[in-house]
Amino acid sequence: MATVPDGWWLYFNGAVLLMLILDLAIVHRDNKDVTIKDALFWTGVWVSLAMGLNVFVARELGGEAGMQFFTGYVIEKSLSVDNLFVFLLIFRYFKVPGEYQHKVLFWGILGALGMRAAMIFAGVTLLDHFDWLIYLFGAMLVYTAWKMFQGSDSLDPTKSKPFQWIQKHLPYSDRLAHGHFFVKDKGRWMASRLLLVLICVEISDIVFAVDSIPAILAVTREPFIIYSSNVMALLGLRSLYFALASGLEAFRYLDEGLAGVLGFVGVKMLLSDVVHVPTPISLGIVVTILAVAIGMSLKFPKQADTPG
Repeated sequence: MATVPDGWWLYFNGAVLLMLILDLAIVHRDNKDVTIKDALFWTGVWVSLAMGLNVFVARELGGEAGMQFFTGYVIEKSLSVDNLFVFLLIFRYFKVPGEYQHKVLFWGILGALGMRAAMIFAGVTLLDHFDWLIYLFGAMLVYTAWKMFQGSDSLDPTKSKPFQWIQKHLPYSDRLAHGHFFVKDKGRWMASRLLLVLICVEISDIVFAVDSIPAILAVTREPFIIYSSNVMALLGLRSLYFALASGLEAFRYLDEGLAGVLGFVGVKMLLSDVVHVPTPISLGIVVTILAVAIGMSLKFPKQADTPG
């Protein structure tokens, strides 16, 4: 695979920054509900941009690099869907109206991009110096897959110790403050309820990144491919949330499917010195697992609770 030119980092981050400014300053500058129609449109835009970058990577770096990008994108996108359930839980817990949810997710995912970059470079550097860590990452993914398959509860950031400490020590006003993160109360600046929601979103992303980044490290160790596929998957996460929010709970077998993906990637890492699984085969297995989970969810929908 050809070496990634240094200029790619500057161009890619510049393009991402431009798209984010366009999104916040022009497309969604007013607090308002995001309609399903708009959400589907922007989901299509972000997916198209990701596939365009995929074609560019394949053309410039070779077919294997293109396949690695696409596999990393699919893995990150699928694992991010579980994060959408947590977003739904957070917004319900704090009673956040629809018109403020986009702003929270925008800043939450913007913060996530910085954290993901740091974690990706740390992961690649550690694996380059300590090869045995791949077994630790693999075991961690297998354990997470097992817990997920057993039906362990999704992360509730409001019960995490970091959030409880922040809630206790941060001057706080239980007001939405017309969509602002800070509010002035009796001459004193305080955090609004929306800032606590943003903190929860950031905490949830850190936890999910602990699984998703090792999973992509099993596909490639090229930092730019890992970072760019992660970023493109995250950028479309907000639109995907609004497109699927009303029907998320219908995918009853999604957790089992994601557990299967994590389990496969974890086993692949544990057996990396014994068996080499080509990227196209890895992609095919991941897509098949997700397709089966979605198909089972559609064929055997969750029954509505009936009064007893």
